[in-house]
Parts: sequence; C-alpha cells; structure tokens
Amino acid sequence: MKNNVIFRRLTALALCFLFLFSAAPLPRASATGEEDDTLSSQNDGDTTEGGDAKIESGTTAGGLADPLIDATAALLVNADTGMVLYEKNADERRYPASTTKVMTALLTLEQVEDLEEIVTAQESDFENVTADSSNADIKVGEQVRVVDLLYALMLPSANEAAYMLARHVGGSYEEFVNMMNARAQELGCTGTHFSNPCGLHADDHYSTARDLLLISQAAMQDETFVTIAETAQYRMPATNMHDSRVIFTTNLLIFRRTDPWSNVYAKGIKTGHTSQAGNCLVSYAEKGGAKLYSVLLGCADAPDSSTVAKSFTETNRLFDWGFENFVSKTLAKQGQEITHVNVRLSTDADEVVLTAKNDLVATLPKNLEVDQLEQFPTIPDSKDAPIKAGDVIGSITYSYGGVEYGTVELVALNDVERSNVLYYADKLENFFKSTAFKVILVVLAIFVVLYILFNLTFGGMRRRKQRKNMRARYENSNYQRRRRR
Repeated sequence: MKNNVIFRRLTALALCFLFLFSAAPLPRASATGEEDDTLSSQNDGDTTEGGDAKIESGTTAGGLADPLIDATAALLVNADTGMVLYEKNADERRYPASTTKVMTALLTLEQVEDLEEIVTAQESDFENVTADSSNADIKVGEQVRVVDLLYALMLPSANEAAYMLARHVGGSYEEFVNMMNARAQELGCTGTHFSNPCGLHADDHYSTARDLLLISQAAMQDETFVTIAETAQYRMPATNMHDSRVIFTTNLLIFRRTDPWSNVYAKGIKTGHTSQAGNCLVSYAEKGGAKLYSVLLGCADAPDSSTVAKSFTETNRLFDWGFENFVSKTLAKQGQEITHVNVRLSTDADEVVLTAKNDLVATLPKNLEVDQLEQFPTIPDSKDAPIKAGDVIGSITYSYGGVEYGTVELVALNDVERSNVLYYADKLENFFKSTAFKVILVVLAIFVVLYILFNLTFGGMRRRKQRKNMRARYENSNYQRRRRR
C-alpha cells in the first residue's frame, strides 16, 4: 500500500514537469536560407549577327511613342541622372566590334602615368591584325608615344595600336585581356567577355549595349579620353620611321560639320564595324544643358553611296527624339521641407521636419509637370531622440504612371534632445514586454511549482517516517514500562 502511494506521487510529479515544459515558450528557429529572387539574364548566350534590317519595338520612358530605331540593340540614357529614356535589347549579348577599344583606352589611361612613354612596335603586334583592318600605318620597329597610340586607337581605330598598348600595359596580350574582363566586372558589366583588345571578331568576344554604356561612362570621367574622343583629326608627330601624319576619326557625326549626317551636339565616342557585328556606335551629345549617351549595335550598312551606315543616321534620330521629348527638371531642392516624422523620448518636440538632403534633378517628358508626380515617402512611424540636424531619417521617391523619376534622402531639419526620464521608462517598459522577462517568469513559476511538489512528495514521506518512529517508540516495551511507572 505504501509503495503504491509513493508511485502515484512520483507519477504526478512527472506529469507536472511535462505540463510546465510544454507550456514554456520555445525559442524560434531563425531561417538559415535566403530566398533566391535573382532573375536570370535575358538571352543569355544568345549572340546574333549584325546588319539586321528588321525594326523591333523598344521601351520608352514616360509612355512616349516609340521612335522605332533601326538597330538590333539600342540604349539612350540621360548622362546626369542615369535615367533610361529608350532601350531595346539592351542586355542582349552582341559582338561589339571596335567599341571594344573604349575599354582598351580606359585601362591605358588608368595604368600609365606618363603618356609620353615610348612604345616600340613588334612583329607580334601585327600577328592578329588582318591586312584590311583599320590601322594607322605603324610599322614594326616604329617608336610611338602612348598618347599618340591612344589617338590612333580612337580616331582611325587602329588595331595595331590596340595590341601595342595591350602589351605595354599588361606585359602580354593575354594578361591585358584578363585586366579588361576584371575591369568590366568592377564596373558592373554582366554580359561582357573580351578575348582581344581591339574588337576583331571572335565567338567569345561579346558585350551588351548596357555594359558598353557603363564602360564609356567610366572612360568619360577622364579628361584626356574626352579630348581624344571628340577630336575629328589629329597630327601624329614624326617618329623614327615615319614623317608626321594626320589621322582622321571614323565617327562621321563629328568628322565634317558640313555633312548632312553630322551632329553639332555630338562629342564622340567610338565606332565599330565587322560583318558579324554590323555597324556599332557609342556616342555622347550635349544640347542646352541636357546630356545624353547613346549606344547602337547591329545597324545596317548604308543603303547607297549617297548616305552613311545606319549607326550614324539612327543615332541622330535617337538624339533628336531624346532632346525633343525630355527635359531636366528639379524635383526637390536641398533644404526644401518635404514632410515630418513623429519623435519619441523627448520633451522638446513631438515631431521633426524632414528636408531634402540635396537637389534632385530628373529627366521628365516635356509635357509632364513636377506637381503631377506622385510622392512615395519611406520614413519610420516614429524616430527616437536624440536626433541631430542632418541625420538621414528616410527618403522620398517621385514617380508617375509606374515610372520612377528619382529618389532623394530626407534629413532632420534641427536637433531634438532626449529626455532621460522618458528614455529609462521606455527601457523598463520594453524589458517587461521582452521575451527575456517572460522566460524569467516561466523559470520562477517552474521553481515555485517544483518546490511545492517537492515538499508535498518528500515532506509527506518525512512526516510519515517521523510518525512511524513515534509509534515504534510507543510500542517499545521499555517505553511502556516507563509509562506505567
């Protein structure tokens, strides 16, 4: 009977343990894997030949009418804001032809400190250059300055100059190509792989309109590159093997201003042509403060001898369309009051005004006014003091018809001091709401229940043992005799 009582009490104790631990909150497992929302590249590995006369539609900003540019791939971007005004197959891999030389020039300008350095032409510089390809009539053994090689590279698109610069900068052609690909990755290019420094055709030598824009934008940060790119003709000084010579640009937009296809606003940058790539042109233009980059790939040859390749005429059309339909407008001025945010833990103020951190200039369709834009602020519901004037609190995005035209950061207009009383009261309140406090309560509850169960179980056993001992003493004969006496 006694053994049954002990068994029932131990069973009750075990059930209490099970109930308490099942009721206690368990820590949540954190997710270890990230959701993969990366989009695959469009037309990855899809390389087509240029010179295609088929006109495909493109995408325009602001819902404007498509100019139907006759190119396989095209891109028009505002140089100041980076806004894409027009694009067609901009991420499609294409053969870039001699627009490759923009990267060759960029690396040379980044790596060579003294452009007066002399490079001597070697036979290996001509091994991969076909007899009918673009050249500057440089001969084996001729000594040419780096700066003159850059002009030869960019104006007449001299392939031997590309190989001479590659060897001089990289130590070998192979190493220079590795440098080209590494630099392309640094610039954010995702569809580019170079296999030579000049752009002569190779199946594994490709780029995209968007990547060529990134490379050109980086190159245009260099003043020397800008000067070379917008030069129509240049006199190379005499060398050890050649009298001084005049070289001319292949960019017919700037070659002769009297030509009907020239563009007074154009300022470079680089042409390209192979039978596989078609006609290519990366260009830049400025008009009345507006600045545009254009990239056209895979354009057709001239339809007859009275005109030029469509890379020139279509670039002109694209520039005209851009300048005619878009204008730069100021969406927000630095210091302009935009909105406000509630402030916590302060007795000085309940809210703080948020202003634009800097001027926000965007390219808008001419018929779209700034006050028509929708504003989407991204700010917290409240901000804890202390706050310093100039602290970034959030941002605001301006859009219209689903098209984003710009985002500017919002900063606090003035300082807001923190109240220590409110601060520590908030800390205490948060502690009582915290998981740690709830765990402590559960642990204390478990401890109290265990203490009670322990006393009920083992305390009762101790009292029964005491009573048993008392009865044994009472029944003891000596004890009975003492009682009778």
